[in-house]
Amino acid sequence: MDQLRFDGRVAIVTGAGGNPSLGRAHALLLAARGAHVVVNDIGELPAALGYPGIGSAQAVVDEIRAADGSAVADTHSVADEAGAAAIVQAAIDAFGRVDIVVNNAGVCRVVSFDDMTPADFRHTIEVNLMGTVQVCRAAWPHLKAQGYGRIVNIASGSMTGLAWQTAYAAAKGGVFSFTRALASEGVAHGIRANVVTPGALTRMVHAAQGPDSSFIAAAADGVLAPELVSPTIAVLAHEQCPVTGECIESIGGRVDRFYLARTPGFTDPAMTVETLAAHWDEVMAGAAPGISRHDESDPRQWSPRAYRPLSA
Repeated sequence: MDQLRFDGRVAIVTGAGGNPSLGRAHALLLAARGAHVVVNDIGELPAALGYPGIGSAQAVVDEIRAADGSAVADTHSVADEAGAAAIVQAAIDAFGRVDIVVNNAGVCRVVSFDDMTPADFRHTIEVNLMGTVQVCRAAWPHLKAQGYGRIVNIASGSMTGLAWQTAYAAAKGGVFSFTRALASEGVAHGIRANVVTPGALTRMVHAAQGPDSSFIAAAADGVLAPELVSPTIAVLAHEQCPVTGECIESIGGRVDRFYLARTPGFTDPAMTVETLAAHWDEVMAGAAPGISRHDESDPRQWSPRAYRPLSA
């Protein structure tokens, strides 16, 4: 098979300044395959959240240019409508077009539902969900006008329900549904939009680990490299992308399809409370185990890092 390349294509990768980070890995791969890349990162909030180091869009741009790639840095916030528009405009100003949008920027506060402040919940939605929406909205007219575009939005396995991540799960679930709807609208315009739920050892993961769960990071070191997710991003961002409206899980070199399903269920035109209760096993037959059936020893119940609200 010939090498999949992106010569002449212009890609935006948000949240790409961290090291290690998924965004950085995606930007480096796309650039190495010939794409002009807008590397976006605000370079501030990750440190405030306790992530090690400060993300630097320019540092990643320097890496790309050192390898004879083409890139420019952008430091606008996706959470601001004007900022999202400025990110897309940076691509237009530097390279004259935009073909690929990888909405990777995100924040995750690991905290119990009753301890999370309304401000933190709202901020998580604004960055992860609305940031994705706003960058897509800014790029959409350009993609429609040229009759071509590839959008790769980043969700999370947390959207299926993970303790201590109610806001993040809600936001990423929104990204999943938003992308499905966007893909439907994009068909008529040559735009394909897909979702990736990645798994990798990044600054965000390091920051979330509490003292009782550092073994998770240790076990993942060298196994869950961000670079193992980037080929999935590249396939979905390529002109030969075979799907639209799909959700692809990519973790440690394993790639699979994530999809919604329903059971055959139970039907009774004269449904009553008691009838439904008596046939509940039929409603659930064929379904994967739900949260109510999870073992309390589930390794997902790890100890998070001490929580600090935004106001702190």
